[in-house]
Formats: sequence, structure tokens, C-alpha cells
Amino acid sequence: MNMYKLFIALGLWTMTACVALAQSATKGLVFDAQTKEPIPGVTLVFPDGKGTITDANGQFVLTANSTKVIISAVGYRKQEVTLIPNQSVRVALEPAVEDLQTVVVTGNREAALRTETPIAISKLSAKLINETKPTSIFEVINKTPGVLMVNLNNEQHMMAIRQPMTTNAYFLYMEDGVPIRPMGVFNHNALLEMNQFTVSSIEVVKGPVSSIYGPEAVGGAVNFITQRPTAVPTARVGIQFDQWGYKRLQFGAGARQGKFGIYLGGFVSKQRNSWMASSNYDKSSYFTRLEYAFTPKTRLTGTLSYNDYTSQTSGSVDSTAFFSRQYASTTDFTYRKTFSFRSRLTLEHDWKDGSASFVTAFVRNNSVGQNPAYSIRWVSGAATATGQINSNDFKSYGVIAQHTQKLNFLNSKLIVGTTLDLSPNSYYAYQTDLTTELRADKKSVIKYTQVKERPDIQLANYQADIHNVATYVQYDFDPLPKLRVSAGVRYDRMAFDYTNALDKSSGDKAYSQATPKIGATYDLSNGKGIYLNYAKGFSPPALTAIFLKRTNPTVTGDLFYYNLQPARFTNMEIGGWASLLNNKIYVDAALYQMNGTNELLNIRQPDNSTDYQSAGQTLHRGVEFSLTYRPSKQVFFRFGGTHAVHQFVEFTLSQKVSDVVQNVNGKDMPSAPRTFWNTEISYYPVWLKNFRSSVEWQHVGAWYQNQTNTIKYGGYDFANVRVGYQWKGIELFSNILNATNVLFATNATRGNNATDRTTYTPAAPRTFVFGVQYSFSGK
Repeated sequence: MNMYKLFIALGLWTMTACVALAQSATKGLVFDAQTKEPIPGVTLVFPDGKGTITDANGQFVLTANSTKVIISAVGYRKQEVTLIPNQSVRVALEPAVEDLQTVVVTGNREAALRTETPIAISKLSAKLINETKPTSIFEVINKTPGVLMVNLNNEQHMMAIRQPMTTNAYFLYMEDGVPIRPMGVFNHNALLEMNQFTVSSIEVVKGPVSSIYGPEAVGGAVNFITQRPTAVPTARVGIQFDQWGYKRLQFGAGARQGKFGIYLGGFVSKQRNSWMASSNYDKSSYFTRLEYAFTPKTRLTGTLSYNDYTSQTSGSVDSTAFFSRQYASTTDFTYRKTFSFRSRLTLEHDWKDGSASFVTAFVRNNSVGQNPAYSIRWVSGAATATGQINSNDFKSYGVIAQHTQKLNFLNSKLIVGTTLDLSPNSYYAYQTDLTTELRADKKSVIKYTQVKERPDIQLANYQADIHNVATYVQYDFDPLPKLRVSAGVRYDRMAFDYTNALDKSSGDKAYSQATPKIGATYDLSNGKGIYLNYAKGFSPPALTAIFLKRTNPTVTGDLFYYNLQPARFTNMEIGGWASLLNNKIYVDAALYQMNGTNELLNIRQPDNSTDYQSAGQTLHRGVEFSLTYRPSKQVFFRFGGTHAVHQFVEFTLSQKVSDVVQNVNGKDMPSAPRTFWNTEISYYPVWLKNFRSSVEWQHVGAWYQNQTNTIKYGGYDFANVRVGYQWKGIELFSNILNATNVLFATNATRGNNATDRTTYTPAAPRTFVFGVQYSFSGK
């Protein structure tokens, strides 16, 4: 009997061993075929329905009795893979770039489905960025529906997202969710400080997201997602140049080894003797990202960003020079010098129940010194003028902490977070004396000459210690099947202690506001859905606006803008999405209305100076629409645009009885084109593998140049052509920008006075960009 039991035990052990051998474990790694980044949360399913998902580093372990597995992830094409027992497998998933069903992180600082995020948000993929091969970020950003990043040349820019083309602080620029500048120190040229070569993807939110990100995220937020360490060893190096003296050398490399990963990259560029006189510039930009996984659920990420930029700022030209294509600057002495250093350290942990926490500590060091062309003050007919030299410097120390708690009822989750930002800031500005060479009619300037710097005539000189503190909470839940509701509120307090050397005053000032939001998405099934959103936002005035000395004191003797109030906004929108023709067509649309109160506006004076007013009411109403169509693997079509109205509801220009125009109620805001769109068709021929080509068309409608709506600029249309061919890791490419050599200006403005003349920021004539890049991927 005992012997019989022994044989049974041996038999059972043998059978178990055989089964174990048959179900041998297979380890693997799933990564993005474009960026080579590991993909977390990928689903692997066997024919019997069993499977697993990848961890944060894209890794998985399978015990299988089948050799076939289906691998799928949101935003990627499904793939069937054959497993080989006892051998590791690496799988590269191809992005489905036309698919609206994608994962975004900018909605609430964590990964979420785009179709469960009740805001207008667009994602620019790594494939789109790589094929664009931009020399400046605006070439990519302007592919976003409802977004116009205004090119002011040499990577200088303004922005228009649910706003006119403006330099005001209504946009938030972030790198991996961390603002690149503190609140109160906005600069419309801040994206000069970005490294476009090490950006993996870009997410653009349109409309207020103040409930999560705080003030300045009013018109929208742009989040640059940096390249992660790659799942397999990679390296790339390349050059690009054009016929106008632009040259750039760029590189990037990444790898993972065990728990450690690294990616580093950067570029050096320069411009010499361009089509626009006095517009040379140099830029060096470097980036490093390090990741360490203590466990699959606990990770540490650190990044370093360094940017050094020096440029001549040629400014705009008058109508005579513009229409004769004489791109000779009126200045040869203006410049901008920008230095920025940013670093962050993020500790993340995923809890057992699906909850997650992170803490990010960050530092920033930034300086901007300039002799700007836009600060030149000249009265028509005068033989002299004045300019300005200024410097704005800050250092930041801060922390962002957030916890997401999954709850076991109504598929709920609770998000709570806090931010702290301490940023000492110093600024000075003083006058320069200029002489003018006038045209024969004495109404415009051929050339300004700087004759003397006047540090004795100070225009601004202050120090301010900024203390920004905020806390926020958001609750998401499913009250009904297919209905997802998201409600949240954030409280911000921006305060600063200051010393103003010009009026020998010191004190403190604070702005505080609670900004709520509520939104909902409803899944209509079959790839269709709608969303509703209501949100509030506010934006305190920038410190440079508050402490800049007035050209002319007020009737009460005020020399500064201490009375500026924060702008407040209320935004309502409805949107939806749909996939059609077996997912070949995707459409996305949003209808919004944003009402502004105390919006910070400016009035051009006869000497071209600016008078700030934080008063009045404005209306921003429009529709945004995007469509993608992929009829086959060879053809991909994309369209995105907006039609919007930006108007003064109530705004007083003057209270003087003698002035003809007292207010501009009901008039369009200046620099506010009602329509702009960007469309592109790409062709990938099957008969020539690894070849690509595309034609892009940018349209910007007419806009009023001044607040009194007396003169318009007619807008513009231009086309870009891009081609590229890759052979054994070597890619040759060419971009033909403004292919039809259209004469147009990206910015055209004038004052409200009858004697004012239009100034134009000319766009580049036809430009041929050539490049070669070598890419290596290990196994």
C-alpha cells in the first residue's frame, strides 16, 4: 500500500513537472516603435482569455501554454506575437497616430484616456514631431486645432489660444507638468528656453485648467513631454541647415540597464547673415533624464535642462520696406540674451489598489537681458527717440505633491495636491538715447542709431520675493454607466514682498482666488462621445507690468501700476468626438464661450509706449474642429482649425471729453483673426519603402491692427513641403517652408492715432531646409 502511494506521488510530481515545463515563463518588453520608450499598461491576452499587463518599465512575465499572444494598448495598433518558451521577447508597437482614443497626462497630472477627460486637449505625437523636423517649435505647435503660435523669427513668438495674438500672461508652458516659469514672471518668449530635439510629445489644453495648474492657465496650457530612457539602446546624431545661414548640430542617446535608465540629448544652432538684416543668433540646449526603479511600483526620475540663447532682435519694418521686400532692420544694436537652468526630482509610487502618489521637487535659475526693439519710443517726425535696456532674473525653489486615491464605489477616484513656489525676482530697466534717419515723408524711420546708454534714467528697478502657494482637489466618478463626471477646485495665493528703488517704497501685495470646474464625458459607444465643461480661471498681472514706470503720470500722480487687478474668466464649452468608416475617419469638435473681466489690456500711445489697464469686459467665443482620415497605409490627411470672435464688451479708452473715441465697446480686439487653420496630407508609397512626403497649408484670416477697428491686415496663406527617405539608419530630409514664396507678415499692428503707421513682422521668404540624421537602435 505504501509502495502504491509512492508511485502515485511520483506520477503526480512528474505530471506537474511536465505541465510546468509546458507552461514555462516568458519574459518580455514592450516599447514604442517610434521613440523606443517602454510602454506601461500594455495588455497581453492569450486565446483562452488569460494574460497580463506590462509594468511601468514596459516589462512583463507570462506563464503560457500557448505560443500566440495578442498585444494591445490605447493609441497603438494591435499586434500578434509568437512566443518562444524560455526566451525573452521584445515587441515594438506602432502608434496609431490618427486615433483620438489616446492617453494624455496634462488633464490631471496623471495618465488618463483622452475620451474620459472633459476638456479640449490635443496630443502631438512623436511621429508627427519627428516627420516635421522643426527648426522652431511653432512649426509643430501650429498643427494643433485652435492654436496659433505666432512666429516672430529666431524662435521668438507670441501665442493665440482662445485669445487674440497676445503677449499677455494667459498661457502656461510646462516641461513634464512643471511650469518653466513662476507665476508673476511670464514672458511671451519663454519657449525659447525649450529643447525641441528631446521632446517626445506635446499636449495642448485649450481653455482654463486653473483648477489643477493654477493662474496663467487661462487661454490654455502647453506641456512638453520629454524623451524617456529607451527600452533598447539608441543613439541619433544629425545636422540641418538652410540657405539663409542657419545651421544646427543635434544628438540624442538613451538606454536602460536593470533598474537604471538614462537619456541625454541636445543641439547647438546658429544663424548668420540671414534674409533679415541684423538677425544673427546662437543657441545651445542640453537635456538629461535619469530614471531609477526601486521596485516596479516605486520610481525616481530626475531631469536637467540647460539653455543659452543670444540673438539680435531686428524687430519689425514699415510698409515701404515690407512691400518692397527690403528686409533691412531699423536697428542693428538690439538684442536678447536668455539663460535658463531647470531641474526636477520626482518620486512616484503605485499602491496596491490602483492609487498613486508623487512628489516633485524643482529648482529654476533664469536670466533675460535685452535691448528690445519693441521698447523704442518715437513720435512721428522727431529726429530723436529713446530705447531701453533691461534685465529680469529669478531663482525658484518649489515642490508639487499629488495623491490619487481609487475608491470602490462608482468607479471613483479622488485627487488632492499642493504646490509651493518660492521665487526671488529682480528687474531693472534704464533708458537709451537714439537718433533717427527718417524717410522723406517724415512719417517713418529708416534707421535708429543708439548714441548713449542712460543708466541715470531708470525706468524700473525692483526686487520681489514671490511666494506662490496652492492646494487643489478633484473628484471623478461614474454616476451612470458610460457617464463620467469630474469636479474640482483649486485655491491659489500669489504674494510678494517688494522694494521699489524708483519711488523708494517697500511693501507686500497678494492676489488670491478659488477656481472651480465641473465637467462630464458620455460614451455614446462605437467610438463616439460628448463632453461638457464649465471652468473658471484667473491671472494676476505680471510684476514687470506693475513696476514699470509710466511714461506719463496719472492725474493723481501715480508713477506705477499698483492698482492693476487680476483678470478673471468664466469658460463654458461642449464638445465631442467620433470615429467613422471602421476607424478610418476621426473627428473632434468643441464649441466654447469664455467671458473675461478685468482682462489686462494695453493702449498704444502716440510715442508707441503702452498704457496698461486692468478693467473692462471681453468676450471670446468660437468653435474648434479637427479631422483625420487614413484611407490606406499610404495616405494620411489631417485638418484642424478654429473660427472665433474676440471682442470688447466694455472697455474705456479715454475719459477725456476732447477725445473722439471714448470706448471700443462691441469692437473686435486687435490682432484677433476670426479664422485660422492648418491642414496636411502625407504620402507613404508602398513602392518606395521608408520614403515620406507631405504638403501642409497654413491659413490665418484677417485681423484689425488697432483697437478702434479702423484698419485691417488681410491675413495670409502659405504652404510647406516636406520629404524624407531613410536607408539603413540614415535619413535624408528636406523641408521647403513657404514653398510659393508668399509675402506676408506674421504680425501687423498700429496705434489708435491718425498719424500712426503700421509696423510689420515679415515672415521668411521661401526657405530650403536640408538635413541628414543617423539613428541606431540596439537589441
